[in-house]
Amino acid sequence: LTDYWYIDATASLLRDSNIEKLDEKIALVFANSAGKVVYYATILHAHNLKIVALLDSDSAGDQAAQQENLVHTLGNKNILRTKDFCINVPKAEIEDLLRETLIVVADEEFKVNVKLKADAQPTRPIIDIFSKEIPSFSKYQLAKAFIRWTRNNDASNLTTTELANWKKLIQTVNKNLK
Repeated sequence: LTDYWYIDATASLLRDSNIEKLDEKIALVFANSAGKVVYYATILHAHNLKIVALLDSDSAGDQAAQQENLVHTLGNKNILRTKDFCINVPKAEIEDLLRETLIVVADEEFKVNVKLKADAQPTRPIIDIFSKEIPSFSKYQLAKAFIRWTRNNDASNLTTTELANWKKLIQTVNKNLK
């Protein structure tokens, strides 16, 4: 669910700033886990719908991306991995596409600044850093804080790298579902 919130909120930021628009005919569906992506893709494919799956580049995403049924249903070009849009983090999760902004959001929400630790470990997933450095860290709480952050900020408050990564992701989804 949190990945859905990040995609929806960030796509809205870019749309509202006229930077990039996720085609409004595209419906975002969250699968609840990488393992359920095959299930949802099969059902949606059976209804003759075009599908793109975005998977984190963690071990669960790796397992889902290698399932024969998913590759057969979607084809390789419609299985997107977060590492393709966040090249500096090999095991990237969706949060890594908002790495710098989430460091600010986490500081405001949890009152813990991890910027120095994150800067010292640029290839480590930001969620791993948050989990280790922030007592009682919650991905859900962070995602909700990001949604609140988007209400008072616009796309210009994202970093240049974050904007480029999200623009590329939205363009790829739009192109693959055309």
